[in-house]
Amino acid sequence: MSRNLKLIIALLVVATISAYVVLVVIPTQLAERSYEAARTLGEDFKKAFHFTPEITVNNTVVLNQQTPVLELAVLSQNFEHRYAWTNTWLNSTKQIFITGTFEAKAGFDLHQKFSIALKEDQAMITLAEPTILSVESQGDITYRDENGIWNWINMDDRSRATNAFIKDARTYATHAAFVKDAKDQMEQRLREVLKPYANKVVITYSITNPLNSPK
Repeated sequence: MSRNLKLIIALLVVATISAYVVLVVIPTQLAERSYEAARTLGEDFKKAFHFTPEITVNNTVVLNQQTPVLELAVLSQNFEHRYAWTNTWLNSTKQIFITGTFEAKAGFDLHQKFSIALKEDQAMITLAEPTILSVESQGDITYRDENGIWNWINMDDRSRATNAFIKDARTYATHAAFVKDAKDQMEQRLREVLKPYANKVVITYSITNPLNSPK
């Protein structure tokens, strides 16, 4: 076999090995490192939020969404609420003034999809808009009654006034800044958790029922 032929064969072997390394070995290693990073990110999410979102790497699902809890409360806010219930009969008005403290919880419904897509140095997050998850009385409701001249307050009035008071507190919580504060806090926490995995974090919100319906 001539020297030139041996050289050509040697060059072909080297080129084949190099191509295999470039086209197969390196992408495989990069993919394995990306998948391992995604699994580590899933563990970090589980520690921080007690659930795992769907995580994809270069359009491949690495982890499916796992939600042992159905709601993620990001913000818990106590607030004092006041309400005046009135009833007029034959020009005689009775009133019940009610005051009490409530705890509002704002966060995310995990029935909705929560996903993270990792591509190159970017993380794309998709989740539902935050909402008021619950508004609960703290059991310190106080009443001040004002009877009309012949229109007096009875127990049925007290019950109707209490129901109206609780409903009004829920309406207040829905329109207060609690949801916005929860959204800001969540975005900050998401960026902190994703800092080791991506240089850029893009957060988008899917369209859900626009009416916040606290429990």
